[in-house]
Amino acid sequence: MAKEEYRSGEIEQTSKQHGRVIATVWRALCRAWRVFQYSSVYVAVLATTEVGVAMLVLEVPPNPAPPVVGLVTFAVYANDRITDVETDALTDRRKAAFVRRFERFLYPLAAGAYGLAVTIAALGGPLSLALTLLPGLFWVFYAANWFDGVTEAFYRLKEQFLLNTAMIAVAWAVTITFLPIAFAGGGVTLTTMTVFTYFFLRVFVLAEVGNIPDREGDEVIGVDTIPVLYGLDGTRRALYLVNLLTIGLLSVAVAGDHLRIVHTAPLLVGAGYSFVVIGLIGRWQNLSGLSQLVESEHFVTYVLLWVVLLLA
Repeated sequence: MAKEEYRSGEIEQTSKQHGRVIATVWRALCRAWRVFQYSSVYVAVLATTEVGVAMLVLEVPPNPAPPVVGLVTFAVYANDRITDVETDALTDRRKAAFVRRFERFLYPLAAGAYGLAVTIAALGGPLSLALTLLPGLFWVFYAANWFDGVTEAFYRLKEQFLLNTAMIAVAWAVTITFLPIAFAGGGVTLTTMTVFTYFFLRVFVLAEVGNIPDREGDEVIGVDTIPVLYGLDGTRRALYLVNLLTIGLLSVAVAGDHLRIVHTAPLLVGAGYSFVVIGLIGRWQNLSGLSQLVESEHFVTYVLLWVVLLLA
């Protein structure tokens, strides 16, 4: 009897130790994920993946474009989070707390990342350099309060309905599409313009989904977005339309021999995936998880492209 009690106690103690180890590992993973997400490394990986998609579809040979775009993305979004930390506190206290705590590290890291990106881009020539500088310039015009002294009716571009999202979409679509071509010394074709339009539409979707959890803060500071003006149902219907435009664009491009079907099929699957996830807007309360699901379209597309190309 004593032996059985001893063994039972030993098993219980071992079980508790294992439980503590698992809990410790889980907490460490959660902290690592928050650093990955809140520091803007996550969005940098996402942008790098988008460049990979563009290079596969455009059949551009390997070049430094993906890491350059990743570095620029990290720098721009890290600075944006530092600038908007007060309004972000209204919608995501954890992110705002992280930015406040590590601002002294984020700022020099962001500056160093952009500096490294510019240095690498300069080796690719003037066009590569200009395209690398473009997102930073757009961010300055997008976020800076330069125009208030000119007219009371014209505030920051960030506050202008649709123009704010369109500026983000144009800046990233230009860089994602044309920087790999600039490094490779290629030219602009109808296929290139199709890919540019595709990324404009996809980034538009990502930007407006990202505006959903920020709608309270945006409303407070007077930033007009689709979620602010039309609510969740209106946002869902508007993004359905953008996804339909994407599918229409790809269908016309294939019919006109501007895109190969081996490239178009994964892009269509990605748009279909986005269509399903967009349907969760207003029906799923985890807004952060919803944003990540929508962003995952590009990871899905990238993997499918490689699979299809390897099997072709």
